[in-house]
Amino acid sequence: MPRRRQSVTIRHVAADAGVSLQTVSRVINKEPNVRPEMMERVQASIAKLGYVPSIAAQRMAGSRSYLIVALNDRERTIAGWRNREGTDWVDQMLLGGMLTCAEHGYRLLVELVDTHSDHIARELLGAIAAIQPDGVILTPPHSDNSLITQLLATQGISFARIGSLKPGPGFAVAMDDTGAARLATDHLIALGHRRIGFIAGPDEYELSGRRVDGWRQAMAESGLPSDHLLAQGDFGLASGRLAAQTLLDGPAPPTAIIASSDQMALATLELARERGLDVPTDLSIVSFDDTPIVRFVHPALTAVVQPIADVTARAVDLVIAEQAGRSPPVEPVIVPATLAIRASTGSPGAIRRAGTRT
Repeated sequence: MPRRRQSVTIRHVAADAGVSLQTVSRVINKEPNVRPEMMERVQASIAKLGYVPSIAAQRMAGSRSYLIVALNDRERTIAGWRNREGTDWVDQMLLGGMLTCAEHGYRLLVELVDTHSDHIARELLGAIAAIQPDGVILTPPHSDNSLITQLLATQGISFARIGSLKPGPGFAVAMDDTGAARLATDHLIALGHRRIGFIAGPDEYELSGRRVDGWRQAMAESGLPSDHLLAQGDFGLASGRLAAQTLLDGPAPPTAIIASSDQMALATLELARERGLDVPTDLSIVSFDDTPIVRFVHPALTAVVQPIADVTARAVDLVIAEQAGRSPPVEPVIVPATLAIRASTGSPGAIRRAGTRT
């Protein structure tokens, strides 16, 4: 039988570079106070020998686990998987989180937690005890849950709150939801729309309120009324349909609707078709998220592109920086959004109401 090749260890790297084990460990862990020439020498030996750091070895060598856990909403995530509606939010979160973790020798794990559970404290403490992560990334609505944030703070665990900007423990990292809603509203105003409806997300998500604020601000600055032009959903298809119906049947039907999720925007598009409304001539539609499906429907939906991967990458950076002894920013980190303009928005044409032609 062929002999098993001996794996390269940190001791081999130290011997080749002519440095101590502690120096190699500091370079691998990207710790501060390592002279540039020493870092170059160790990195050259790592490349020469083909050394790959082992998380197990790193954990034994110190107090860190080199694991970061992202907590995502169980009910919504599983529902999306089972209904085959796509999980682009989760995919983008993994993209930003995993790549950033890999740059620093960390690994990212995902745990699904029900934020409405009566046993959330026990469930979360169980996961922490089993994994022993160096840090936690909270996604909405967990990032708005004070029970979760206080529990992590009490445990002394570094964590980042994605989507939450309210004061509290942990690092706040979010897309500029207010600015994103203003961006979408200003786009429609520039096209000539004066009655722009808005379908908000659920109140349990802090970002829902910020998006409404951005829409109201843009409308007010242009001297446009917002009365009877706001409806609320829960980010899902059914709620989007009901909200769109409320707006289109209201006393001042909009010529454009901004929906706070792709699912609600798709429901609005379906309702418009059923009523014989042409999109965008009779009704322009703007969505939030920009998941793949909105690019392939007809017409393709103009959408706010959420920088989920960038937001998660920044969140991971903040947690790892604190672990390395660096001082992260005190103020919330805001990542700007962009607007992908497609065929679902245009200048308002002949207005139809409740399916009648004018």
